[in-house]
Amino acid sequence: MMQAGAVLLLCAALLLIAGRNCDICPAVREDVYLFVRGTPEEYIAKVKEYNTNSAIVANARRLKDRVDEKLTEEDKQNAFSVLVGQAVSLC
Repeated sequence: MMQAGAVLLLCAALLLIAGRNCDICPAVREDVYLFVRGTPEEYIAKVKEYNTNSAIVANARRLKDRVDEKLTEEDKQNAFSVLVGQAVSLC
């Protein structure tokens, strides 16, 4: 299950790589970092910058809570490292 989550994050980020410059947009990198490694408050604040729909914010909070509950610190670091490393290796 944890590998599936890491792959999902990777695929989502790869879709957002702009211009084949082999770097993830800094805003996307920050969003993914906050989702995987940030605090719930930091992540929800970032979500609210883009969308104030209460249902979306509630779902984002549930997803973040689940990530924090299920993934170990090592899993979180690996997911972020794979995301960043994979984007660079596409060049």
